Amino acid sequence: MPKPAASKTDTATLMKRVAGIRLLTVRLVNDQLAGDYHSSFKGQGIEFDEVRPYVPGDDVRAIDWNVTARSGAPHIKRFAEERELTVIFLVDVSGSQACGSGSRTKSELSALLTCILAMAAVRNADKIGLINFSDRIVKAIPPRKGRTAVMRLVRDVLAADDATRHGTDIAAALRYLNNVQKRRALVFLISDFQDRTYESELRVTAQRHDLVVLAVHDPRELSLPNVGLVEVQDPETGGLYLLDTGSSAVRDHFARQAGADREALALLLRRYGLDGEFFSTGDSDDEVVHKLRRLFNRRERRGGRRR
Repeated sequence: MPKPAASKTDTATLMKRVAGIRLLTVRLVNDQLAGDYHSSFKGQGIEFDEVRPYVPGDDVRAIDWNVTARSGAPHIKRFAEERELTVIFLVDVSGSQACGSGSRTKSELSALLTCILAMAAVRNADKIGLINFSDRIVKAIPPRKGRTAVMRLVRDVLAADDATRHGTDIAAALRYLNNVQKRRALVFLISDFQDRTYESELRVTAQRHDLVVLAVHDPRELSLPNVGLVEVQDPETGGLYLLDTGSSAVRDHFARQAGADREALALLLRRYGLDGEFFSTGDSDDEVVHKLRRLFNRRERRGGRRR
């Protein structure tokens, strides 16, 4: 059956959320953050720019001997960084992304991260594209330039609804990316990583693209409050479970498992030399920017773009 059209109220609410993230991002993406992005994510290499007369202090290895011979005066070749990047946002919109115990859901945090990074990218004249996924590909937008492209990306991250929110298949999303994006790209993988069978595809993608991992979580996923016997629902499978949060053994097991999952992801990133950062729905706006800048600065210290 065709999906029913969204109501005017739903559309108005969505656009209000998009506008709120846009206004917030305009404040957060300052010249310093955009500069950090530029320094951290390099272009594809260098390209010829011009030939100009030699001046004392220039590197003699750059002398263009053909032009020098024709003109009778020394000239050098000048090269410039090939700046333009293709940036792909691979964003998890599965059922668990609708969760949030504070002021924002994981979906809203993912949209904010997408907006901040996309805005920094377009300020550097990069092209941006989007692949939304759950246990299947939900939406794919080819890379393009411009601020209007940023807001479309944010809208589509937020627009995922119950009809598209299923389980999580990161491996399938990475395979799709590798099939459609033949040229090397900068890829931001944004997910809560509630999946376990993606290591092989992660390794392949890390070889083909400059892959950066942004892991999002909610504080309640790391520790359970003591609220007694509660019925909980798995947002990805719809399964209902009775959970005794009053039991310290249950709470301790939950916290240990959550910590082990987080450490396993961190170990995976180290194994394949990937840059990554962990974000919480409880982070303030300034904390989100601080973590992004910390990520940028780590990359810059290692020489920027990974080959």
